[in-house]
Amino acid sequence: MESIGRIFRKLSDEECQISSDQLVMSSWPGAVGKNIAKRTRAAKMVRKRLVVEVEDQILQQQLFVMQRHILANLELKVGPGLVDELFFKVAPRRMEPQRATSSLPSLDEADRIADPVMRQIYKSARRKESA
Repeated sequence: MESIGRIFRKLSDEECQISSDQLVMSSWPGAVGKNIAKRTRAAKMVRKRLVVEVEDQILQQQLFVMQRHILANLELKVGPGLVDELFFKVAPRRMEPQRATSSLPSLDEADRIADPVMRQIYKSARRKESA
């Protein structure tokens, strides 16, 4: 099976619109596996060094030990000579964007009661009390 790096090198510059940096960073999950890829992110290429953001120092140390194996996997994915070194940088996981649950905040305190039956009982008791 031919690596993706070799396939892209065979294409002419006009046919290939992806840079070698983009190729290396997009092949990171395939080189390390889905479990490690969930906890890391290939951030950027600096010359022939791939900077990888990791969640914590423990993972950073574990990946440092596995560095040769990861480099070999990257070489199989993208071809030789693109990545010579890995740099693991601790960067806390970024929060994903969150969707608003409602457009306007509710002015009625009864709407904060989760149980619909209890909410209705509360509203009817409040109506009786104010009458």
